[in-house]
Amino acid sequence: MTNPINRPLNQLLACLPEMEWARLQPLLSRVELPAGESLHVAGSAFGHVYFPLNGLVVLHGLVENGNSSVLSLVGREGFVGVSSFMGGQSTTTSHATVFLAGAFMRMRSADFLREFERSLPLLHLLLRYTQALITQMAQTSVCNRHHTVQHAFSRLLLLCLDRSNGTTLDLTHEHVANLLGVRREGVSEAAMRLQRQGLISYSRGHIQVLDRAGMEACACECYQVIKTEYDRLLPMQQAV
Repeated sequence: MTNPINRPLNQLLACLPEMEWARLQPLLSRVELPAGESLHVAGSAFGHVYFPLNGLVVLHGLVENGNSSVLSLVGREGFVGVSSFMGGQSTTTSHATVFLAGAFMRMRSADFLREFERSLPLLHLLLRYTQALITQMAQTSVCNRHHTVQHAFSRLLLLCLDRSNGTTLDLTHEHVANLLGVRREGVSEAAMRLQRQGLISYSRGHIQVLDRAGMEACACECYQVIKTEYDRLLPMQQAV
């Protein structure tokens, strides 16, 4: 396999046939991005698309008072920049911000759109990913509206783990509260309950999941709906 270090770390790039990957590889460059880095602001055009290798990006919406609510998470299973091939002058109403620092593969949007229009395997792969992303956005909205803070917190932690490396996340209660659009006190109470059950440990902004199976059992059905759709549409094995 060409470029065995970079390619397998992003699921979409790993799923591309060799011929498609060989054409895309020279157009990609590796960048290290810190937490808080803005990749895209609502209403502006995409200059680049990003394929996370071990970083995590949050797509979120803002209201006039400055409050934010997460729409979806993007990690090594996908990429940031769906609007670049969906029309509408390549703009979107959401913001994209690096949530967990890490490495990314980056490509100019113009190059990406050209490859999308010429490559049928890439087109089919990206459309499947877009369907999975829409499922995540829709189910996140349902979960935030109808389920408890503990359920939403558990879903968020599990989705973060699926899209990053390891079992520890650098997250403060305030950060989680902002992502879920809830009060910090609610997140603290939920974290304390999960910690008392032996599912997580929390210390100074570091959350470690101790019992993954227990966390999945504790989470609402929304996590499994999202995971099942991603697994169905984006199998981990390389396309041939």
